Amino acid sequence: MPAARFLIALSFVLAVPHLARAADTPTAVRVLVWDERQKEQKQAYPGFLGDWVAEQLAQRPGIEVQSVGIDDPEQGLSQDNLENADVLIWWGHLRHGEISSETAKRILTRIAAGKLALIPLHSGLSSKPFIEAMRLKSMQKAIELAALAGSGPGTVRIEMTDPGPDSVRKKGTPITPSYETSLSPDHEVVIKLLWPACSIGAWQEDGKPSHLTVLRPNHPIAAGLPRAFDLPETEMYDEPFQVPEPDVVIFEEKWDSGEQFRSGCLWRVGLGQVFYFRPGHETYPVFTQAETLKVLENAVRWLAAEQANHH
Repeated sequence: MPAARFLIALSFVLAVPHLARAADTPTAVRVLVWDERQKEQKQAYPGFLGDWVAEQLAQRPGIEVQSVGIDDPEQGLSQDNLENADVLIWWGHLRHGEISSETAKRILTRIAAGKLALIPLHSGLSSKPFIEAMRLKSMQKAIELAALAGSGPGTVRIEMTDPGPDSVRKKGTPITPSYETSLSPDHEVVIKLLWPACSIGAWQEDGKPSHLTVLRPNHPIAAGLPRAFDLPETEMYDEPFQVPEPDVVIFEEKWDSGEQFRSGCLWRVGLGQVFYFRPGHETYPVFTQAETLKVLENAVRWLAAEQANHH
């Protein structure tokens, strides 16, 4: 695919990650749970996974939840739904391509403006909103590199290449995102950016247990959790997780056969935040477990409070 080229001003605002505990939000946290709603989810949940997660969160004080799905009007992602949400939890699997790029960019615009936080779960790493967010994060890094190269207040030309749509990339292929920096004859900084593939190294739907370790026990998303806990049944993902370097890795997950994964990653994207939480699979009851539900409760509360502090 030919590289796309355009000019970007270095006045782009780069937000610095803020990890201090934020004050509680004065109003209820508004959560929009979006679910592809696969019939296979009913093997592990009373109904659809998204409805289950929404019901569990709604039982927590100070959290208001709306559960929507891909077959709802406007795919559940109307402007009204998005404007009335502080946090968007996303469960997608096989129908990522049905979400339009325009919808994904509307979601990204709200994230970058600090008006919406995104929590993609499990295979949501292949969703268009997550990919768009990781591309913007990569762009932020490219601009930082240009500034280090001494471009001053001028412009930088970023030449972007898409590595392709593979959700699982063969070992030995280039790790993405990647950056090459050079200076043109007219002193314009040129950054060759290979977009993040948002892919994984391997996967296995064998339902074997995994072991999670809390790497950042003092982070609010880990509040009230043990330092380590197990998932009795889950799908395996293996590194490399081809995304921009997270600002914080809160959870690491390992399997007895040797695989490991950064399973709780946090990025600041523009003025907003994205928290990816890996555990899952539609036929294993991962989100009936107290620890995983606690992670989601902590995450929606903290992300919403962080947004309130920035406005």
